[in-house]
Amino acid sequence: MKLGGTAGVLLALAGTGAVLWAPGWRDDRLSQAARSLFAAVAGVVLDGSLPDAPAPRAAALQAHLVRLEASLRGLAPATRQQISQLLAVLCMAPGRLALTGLPVDWAQATPDQLANMLQSLRMSSNTTRQQVYHALRDLTNAAYFADPSTWAAMGYPGPQAV
Repeated sequence: MKLGGTAGVLLALAGTGAVLWAPGWRDDRLSQAARSLFAAVAGVVLDGSLPDAPAPRAAALQAHLVRLEASLRGLAPATRQQISQLLAVLCMAPGRLALTGLPVDWAQATPDQLANMLQSLRMSSNTTRQQVYHALRDLTNAAYFADPSTWAAMGYPGPQAV
Protein backbone atom coordinates (compact mmCIF):
# COMPACT_ATOMS: atom_id res chain seq x y z
CA MET A 1 0.00 0.00 0.00
CA LYS A 2 2.83 2.37 0.91
CA LEU A 3 4.65 1.53 -2.30
CA GLY A 4 1.52 2.20 -4.36
CA GLY A 5 0.93 5.54 -2.62
CA THR A 6 4.55 6.61 -3.07
CA ALA A 7 4.53 5.58 -6.71
CA GLY A 8 1.30 7.55 -7.27
CA VAL A 9 2.80 10.68 -5.73
CA LEU A 10 5.98 10.31 -7.80
CA LEU A 11 3.98 9.85 -11.00
CA ALA A 12 1.85 12.90 -10.20
CA LEU A 13 4.98 14.99 -9.58
CA ALA A 14 6.61 13.73 -12.77
CA GLY A 15 3.46 14.51 -14.75
CA THR A 16 3.25 17.99 -13.29
CA GLY A 17 6.93 18.56 -14.07
CA ALA A 18 6.43 17.44 -17.65
CA VAL A 19 3.54 19.88 -18.08
CA LEU A 20 5.50 22.78 -16.56
CA TRP A 21 8.76 21.98 -18.40
CA ALA A 22 9.61 24.65 -20.94
CA PRO A 23 13.07 24.88 -22.48
CA GLY A 24 15.08 27.96 -21.61
CA TRP A 25 16.31 28.25 -25.20
CA ARG A 26 13.99 27.76 -28.15
CA ASP A 27 14.08 28.99 -31.76
CA ASP A 28 17.48 30.66 -31.20
CA ARG A 29 16.10 32.80 -28.36
CA LEU A 30 15.86 32.75 -24.60
CA SER A 31 12.40 32.01 -23.29
CA GLN A 32 10.64 34.88 -21.52
CA ALA A 33 11.23 33.16 -18.18
CA ALA A 34 14.95 32.76 -18.97
CA ARG A 35 15.14 36.44 -19.94
CA SER A 36 13.65 37.35 -16.54
CA LEU A 37 16.17 35.09 -14.83
CA PHE A 38 19.14 36.63 -16.63
CA ALA A 39 17.85 40.19 -16.17
CA ALA A 40 17.61 39.56 -12.42
CA VAL A 41 21.04 37.95 -12.24
CA ALA A 42 22.64 40.66 -14.39
CA GLY A 43 21.16 43.38 -12.19
CA VAL A 44 23.20 41.99 -9.30
CA VAL A 45 26.30 40.64 -11.05
CA LEU A 46 26.77 43.82 -13.08
CA ASP A 47 25.80 46.25 -10.32
CA GLY A 48 28.24 49.13 -10.45
CA SER A 49 28.66 48.70 -14.20
CA LEU A 50 25.03 49.43 -15.04
CA PRO A 51 23.49 52.91 -14.92
CA ASP A 52 21.77 53.79 -11.63
CA ALA A 53 18.77 55.64 -13.08
CA PRO A 54 15.84 53.26 -13.75
CA ALA A 55 15.22 53.98 -17.46
CA PRO A 56 18.88 53.81 -18.59
CA ARG A 57 19.38 50.75 -16.37
CA ALA A 58 16.41 48.96 -17.97
CA ALA A 59 17.71 49.86 -21.45
CA ALA A 60 21.19 48.58 -20.57
CA LEU A 61 19.71 45.30 -19.29
CA GLN A 62 17.65 44.86 -22.47
CA ALA A 63 20.74 45.49 -24.61
CA HIS A 64 22.61 43.00 -22.45
CA LEU A 65 19.94 40.34 -23.04
CA VAL A 66 20.25 40.86 -26.81
CA ARG A 67 24.05 40.40 -26.54
CA LEU A 68 23.56 37.35 -24.33
CA GLU A 69 21.32 35.71 -26.92
CA ALA A 70 23.91 36.46 -29.61
CA SER A 71 26.61 34.92 -27.41
CA LEU A 72 24.52 31.82 -26.82
CA ARG A 73 23.91 31.42 -30.57
CA GLY A 74 27.69 31.16 -30.98
CA LEU A 75 27.96 28.17 -28.65
CA ALA A 76 27.95 24.56 -29.77
CA PRO A 77 24.44 23.05 -30.06
CA ALA A 78 25.16 20.56 -27.25
CA THR A 79 26.24 23.38 -24.94
CA ARG A 80 23.12 25.41 -25.80
CA GLN A 81 21.01 22.33 -25.02
CA GLN A 82 22.63 21.96 -21.59
CA ILE A 83 22.11 25.65 -20.85
CA SER A 84 18.49 25.36 -22.03
CA GLN A 85 17.90 22.46 -19.64
CA LEU A 86 19.49 24.33 -16.73
CA LEU A 87 17.37 27.39 -17.44
CA ALA A 88 14.23 25.26 -17.68
CA VAL A 89 14.90 23.81 -14.23
CA LEU A 90 15.73 27.23 -12.75
CA CYS A 91 12.60 28.79 -14.23
CA MET A 92 10.29 26.27 -12.52
CA ALA A 93 9.56 27.08 -8.88
CA PRO A 94 10.52 23.62 -7.54
CA GLY A 95 13.81 23.62 -9.47
CA ARG A 96 14.62 27.20 -8.53
CA LEU A 97 13.94 26.50 -4.87
CA ALA A 98 15.85 23.19 -4.85
CA LEU A 99 18.93 24.46 -6.67
CA THR A 100 19.16 28.06 -5.49
CA GLY A 101 16.99 28.30 -2.38
CA LEU A 102 15.34 31.39 -3.89
CA PRO A 103 11.74 31.34 -2.57
CA VAL A 104 10.28 33.86 -5.06
CA ASP A 105 10.25 34.19 -8.82
CA TRP A 106 13.32 35.81 -10.38
CA ALA A 107 11.51 39.02 -11.32
CA GLN A 108 10.11 39.45 -7.79
CA ALA A 109 13.38 38.79 -5.95
CA THR A 110 15.07 41.77 -4.31
CA PRO A 111 18.70 42.59 -5.09
CA ASP A 112 19.62 41.42 -1.57
CA GLN A 113 17.84 38.08 -2.06
CA LEU A 114 19.60 37.59 -5.39
CA ALA A 115 23.02 38.57 -4.04
CA ASN A 116 22.61 36.23 -1.05
CA MET A 117 21.44 33.42 -3.33
CA LEU A 118 24.42 33.86 -5.66
CA GLN A 119 26.82 33.94 -2.71
CA SER A 120 25.20 30.80 -1.32
CA LEU A 121 25.66 29.03 -4.68
CA ARG A 122 29.27 30.22 -4.93
CA MET A 123 30.19 29.03 -1.44
CA SER A 124 28.20 25.79 -1.53
CA SER A 125 29.94 22.50 -0.87
CA ASN A 126 27.67 21.02 -3.56
CA THR A 127 29.48 21.12 -6.91
CA THR A 128 26.22 21.28 -8.88
CA ARG A 129 25.21 24.46 -7.06
CA GLN A 130 28.69 25.91 -7.70
CA GLN A 131 28.36 25.08 -11.39
CA VAL A 132 25.00 26.86 -11.50
CA TYR A 133 26.67 29.94 -9.99
CA HIS A 134 29.54 29.86 -12.48
CA ALA A 135 27.22 29.33 -15.44
CA LEU A 136 25.00 32.28 -14.51
CA ARG A 137 27.87 34.60 -13.61
CA ASP A 138 30.17 33.65 -16.48
CA LEU A 139 27.49 33.87 -19.18
CA THR A 140 26.39 37.23 -17.79
CA ASN A 141 29.90 38.68 -17.61
CA ALA A 142 31.01 37.30 -20.97
CA ALA A 143 28.04 38.75 -22.83
CA TYR A 144 28.24 42.12 -21.08
CA PHE A 145 31.96 42.82 -21.15
CA ALA A 146 32.52 41.49 -24.69
CA ASP A 147 30.72 44.55 -26.03
CA PRO A 148 32.99 47.55 -26.72
CA SER A 149 30.31 49.94 -25.39
CA THR A 150 30.91 48.58 -21.87
CA TRP A 151 34.69 48.90 -21.86
CA ALA A 152 34.87 52.55 -20.80
CA ALA A 153 33.05 51.76 -17.54
CA MET A 154 35.93 49.41 -16.65
CA GLY A 155 38.65 51.79 -17.79
CA TYR A 156 39.62 49.46 -20.62
CA PRO A 157 40.67 51.44 -23.69
CA GLY A 158 40.22 48.51 -26.05
CA PRO A 159 42.74 46.39 -27.90
CA GLN A 160 45.97 48.05 -28.92
CA ALA A 161 46.80 48.35 -32.58
CA VAL A 162 49.60 46.03 -33.59
